[in-house]
Amino acid sequence: MTSVGGMIASNEDVTQATVETEAVMAPQSVPVNIYEASGALVIVAPMAAVTSEDVRVELHPGSPPCVRFWAHVRSSGTRQYLVREWEYGGYERQLDVPVGYGAGVEAVLKNGQLVIRLLRGEVAERVDVTPS
Repeated sequence: MTSVGGMIASNEDVTQATVETEAVMAPQSVPVNIYEASGALVIVAPMAAVTSEDVRVELHPGSPPCVRFWAHVRSSGTRQYLVREWEYGGYERQLDVPVGYGAGVEAVLKNGQLVIRLLRGEVAERVDVTPS
């Protein structure tokens, strides 16, 4: 239970608030840093307040191939915010994959940062990954 404005919010209240928030919110676009490393293209994105089980990374073949990563809203409490500029999740971003990358995908979520490695080579098929 959590205290909200002097009232106690139950787990059911928080669950319902999370469902309601996700139903009406637009996904938060995630900023990225991208660089080339030995044998891979590396994408780094901030994803605060979610766990690796909340995050999905999808590599899609196509012309051009793309990588999409996203996370559902983790929790949306019943708090009365004075300023509310972000949610605990509800993240999404899709990026075109440069030629020569996408033979495989690895992902790690640590310290609020998602790190995706797109291995050298061409994208052959769709791959879905949960970060470790």
